[in-house]
Amino acid sequence: MQSPSIKSSEEKVGCITGTMPKIPQCDRCLLYSHNPHLVCVVHPAGPRGDSCLDFREDPNAEPAELWEPEGASYYNGELILQPQQRRTQQQQLELLDTHPMFTGKCPQCGYEFDRDYTARVHWDCFECGFLDDSV
Repeated sequence: MQSPSIKSSEEKVGCITGTMPKIPQCDRCLLYSHNPHLVCVVHPAGPRGDSCLDFREDPNAEPAELWEPEGASYYNGELILQPQQRRTQQQQLELLDTHPMFTGKCPQCGYEFDRDYTARVHWDCFECGFLDDSV
């Protein structure tokens, strides 16, 4: 058993910083006191652990800001990094202008492919020998 004169690490942190220990949920809780000396009505010294069973969402609380770094987005509350692009924007535009999947024609000889775009994976030309290596 711990001596009453020895403070826990949470209490020491609160004394040093001048604020009570709290979790990120506290700022959005209906029971939060908005007082640096009192965390909430139920847990005056702050909740124990990483979550609080007494958390009640405050309908008037400001929503949590989801900051997005460049090259990332939030999906279902989780930050997902966007994959690196293999081609530059100029190369992507050139591909749209010349690839048989988008034009329906061979970029070398102009041979017109059948309009079965949904079934085709490779766009190899049997007229001039063009091989589609984009996949």
